[in-house]
Amino acid sequence: MSHTPLHTEFGGIAALRDALRARKLSAREVADSALRAIDGLAGLNAFLHVDRDLTLAQADAADQLLAAGEAAPPLAGIPIAHKDVFVTTGWRTTAASKMLDGYVSPFNATVVEHLAAAGAVSLGKLNCDEFAMGSGNENSAFGPARNPWDPQAVPGGSSGGSAVAVAAGLAVAATGTDTGGSVRQPAALCGVSGIKPTYGTVSRYGIIAYGSSLDQAGPIARHARDLLEILDPISGFDPRDSTSLQFCDEQPNAPGRIRAAFDQAVRRQDALGSQPLKGLRIGVPAEFFNEGLSPEVASAVEAALRAFESLGAVRVGISLPRTELSIPTYYVIAPAEASSNLSRYDGVRYGHRAAQYRDLAEMTSRSRSEGFGPEVLRRIMVGTYVLSHGYYDAYYLQAQRVRRMIVNDFQQAFSSQCDVIMGPVTPNPAKRIGENRDDPTSDWLADIYTLGVSLAGLPAMSIPCGFGRPERPLPIGLQIIGNYFSEGLLLAVADRYQQLTDWHQRKPELA
Repeated sequence: MSHTPLHTEFGGIAALRDALRARKLSAREVADSALRAIDGLAGLNAFLHVDRDLTLAQADAADQLLAAGEAAPPLAGIPIAHKDVFVTTGWRTTAASKMLDGYVSPFNATVVEHLAAAGAVSLGKLNCDEFAMGSGNENSAFGPARNPWDPQAVPGGSSGGSAVAVAAGLAVAATGTDTGGSVRQPAALCGVSGIKPTYGTVSRYGIIAYGSSLDQAGPIARHARDLLEILDPISGFDPRDSTSLQFCDEQPNAPGRIRAAFDQAVRRQDALGSQPLKGLRIGVPAEFFNEGLSPEVASAVEAALRAFESLGAVRVGISLPRTELSIPTYYVIAPAEASSNLSRYDGVRYGHRAAQYRDLAEMTSRSRSEGFGPEVLRRIMVGTYVLSHGYYDAYYLQAQRVRRMIVNDFQQAFSSQCDVIMGPVTPNPAKRIGENRDDPTSDWLADIYTLGVSLAGLPAMSIPCGFGRPERPLPIGLQIIGNYFSEGLLLAVADRYQQLTDWHQRKPELA
């Protein structure tokens, strides 16, 4: 039997923080109720590792901080959870792979450090596609996480467990990573909100790498204001990460930057009264509304665009002509980087080692074939091929050229046509688990609306905007894309829409 966590009785992080500081409840009580709910909904398979003692120790530490009153850090006692690609001390970090089964890191990822410093209480590690490679969480070595709106449906991937935990009310927020849409897509399919910030604004240190030029951490939560509460403190320059940015449009990359931009945008909106988004130009790409888009998703996105127009925004038709090319471009570049990043798992230094082998070469071969799942092996093979002698120029180098063209398409739109871009996140609502088992690459096509953003390194988010057909009413997400370093504006625009609608407040019925 499931248990309703105490934190679900509040409207979000701000309300829960006020209750904790007023000592209406303790961080230990909040954490204990969440842990019992996780046990009660274990069938969703959202969590891969829970350690009650570790969580309650963090909660007790948060209660000590809360006793200090206003001096307590902003997230003291707030229950969150981490995708299982963020290394953590105490909790296992497996990247949902047999290759790292049982691994416990000697250090924390920077994102984990920052949230712990802000007082957040970790509930454990969340399920995901193996090494973050997938779009449905079906590639986890420990079984798929299940969509709380329909346990027979995928939750999206690769951050599927993160979206499930938030949608099912098991955590207030969760961390995820987005390489080609892996925060936005599961958020859309589970009816919650998620944001991928500009590449380089959040440290990648301590995140198990998939595609190094694409991976970016981002939070998943129920609504935009809770995303702000998590994203702002984890943003900042990290000298341990060679891809970390020191400055964002000449502003220091540090906590407070995104919140300041959000507050500025909200003040501007408030000054406009009943038309808070007056003057906001929304670019709508023609390529996002092609024959591959299902009618139910098209209808929900169209209704959302009309809602934005009612708030004063102006719709502008734009073109992103290389949208379809983002699929082959991504699936050359990302596997190439994965092939390089995963070469370290050889059975020698760490990771799974085969029990039987005759020599070093066979040990490495068997260890990798036993430790990696089929999707990871598939992408390693693709990546190794495109980087091999004779094919590097024809595939990898050409894909990098197309990537630059995709960046230019977005910049042309932002420079003269629009302030934000909106459209669908996925062509369809969530498919059933195992639906594409006979065609494992078909899921790659479902990333068509998210890949270009990742290739360009732009910030983007997903917010709930409706449900599918009545006989199978699954959540649908709206994608909002911004120019570089515009996370504050995106969150403010999304927040204004969520003040007008209640899609983000709807919750699945759980046994």
